[in-house]
Amino acid sequence: GSRVNIVNVTSAELLRSFDLPKAVCLEFSPKSNVLATWQPYTTAKDGTAGVPNLQLHEVKTGKCLKSFIQKKMQNWCPCWAEDESICARNVNNEVHFFENNNFNTIANKLHLQKVNDFVLSPGAQPTKVAVYVPGSKGAPSFVRLYQYPNFGGPQSALANKSFFKSDKVTMLWNKKATAVLVIASTEVDKTGASYYGEQTLHYIATNGESAVVQLPKNGPIYDVVWNPNSVEFCVVYGFMPAKATVFNLKCDPVFDFGTGPRNAAYYSPHGHILVLAGFGNLRGQMEVWDVKNYKLISKPVASDSTYFAWCPDGEHIVTATCAPRLRVSNGYKIWHYTGSLLHSYEVPSNEEMWQVSWQPCLDGVFPAKAVKYQAVPSELPGAEPKPAQAYRPPALRNKPVTSSKLHEDEPPQNMKPQSGSSDKPLSKTALKNQRKHEAKKAAKQ
Repeated sequence: GSRVNIVNVTSAELLRSFDLPKAVCLEFSPKSNVLATWQPYTTAKDGTAGVPNLQLHEVKTGKCLKSFIQKKMQNWCPCWAEDESICARNVNNEVHFFENNNFNTIANKLHLQKVNDFVLSPGAQPTKVAVYVPGSKGAPSFVRLYQYPNFGGPQSALANKSFFKSDKVTMLWNKKATAVLVIASTEVDKTGASYYGEQTLHYIATNGESAVVQLPKNGPIYDVVWNPNSVEFCVVYGFMPAKATVFNLKCDPVFDFGTGPRNAAYYSPHGHILVLAGFGNLRGQMEVWDVKNYKLISKPVASDSTYFAWCPDGEHIVTATCAPRLRVSNGYKIWHYTGSLLHSYEVPSNEEMWQVSWQPCLDGVFPAKAVKYQAVPSELPGAEPKPAQAYRPPALRNKPVTSSKLHEDEPPQNMKPQSGSSDKPLSKTALKNQRKHEAKKAAKQ
């Protein structure tokens, strides 16, 4: 609450100190040349404009490259391409682009009526940009993909997808920057089925192809993640117990994990292991899957977790309970993906822990290893919670238990058509036509 300090990790020496007592958000640029800081925006008492509250500092020299007025905390940070050749920020319905960290001149502008959000593609040049324009007055919302710097009108767009029912979107590029997944959500579900609002999932590729991803179970979309290999993605969706399904680039289901208590999915950095987990208001059950063979590796339980992250080595996982989400029993646990708990740290009861993070590593530092199924040895006992017993009224206590489930759990199943058989899952239109055909036949008879 008084200063922002930059410390060199290898020598532990203080590199820079900035006098920014109100800074609440910090972000380094991808190559750590620039530190961006954000302080809450305040106007003067007489109503005149406040001072710029978004600062960009050069880490090497400590000098302030540029400061902007940035009123909202949401999307406060400028976005950089991975080599820092381009930096972009959203200003009054325009996206402004700067080149080579020169913030005094705007190198390019992408002007669309009411651009609400944008995401730059990962990876090497040329950088692509996904932009979102919300619909108004009966017109649909749309997401468009451009390649920097070709922004001359709708003809220059690589792809365009319009859709209704969206108050906000989340846009996710795959690692190879060939496609974007768009989760469109409304604040209110008009059917009254869910108080989370309504979500739909759209797929847009840079070659112009687009599709709506058909999800076989109704309900919220909790999580969508790309496999780092960029050719498939996993969606966790549907009223509890939620379904999880892996789709390919044609948006066809490849593998369905059935239903279970889960609301999040995490691919390992090499993309060969997938963790499905239920955190937040669920009990912290995890399922670790071998993605190549779709076999279950382990089912550890990390109760009360608010955070999960893969170590860059693709072998270890950290789960943590952090404030302010949970103010009690803060701490973190390190697991091996085979289910062994390797380390556990609890914060003293009078302290809080706010954030946990692995030290980042460059791609390729850790080679991918073969998947193990045998739990690795550990000094610590596994954190197996006792299964909660259902309440039984006194009259039934000594009688045999009859199982009564609220819902049947669906088992995992492979969705790839087996070779030799041609019973492909029918598309919606094919199903419709088939039903029409059968109805006609029945009417004739």
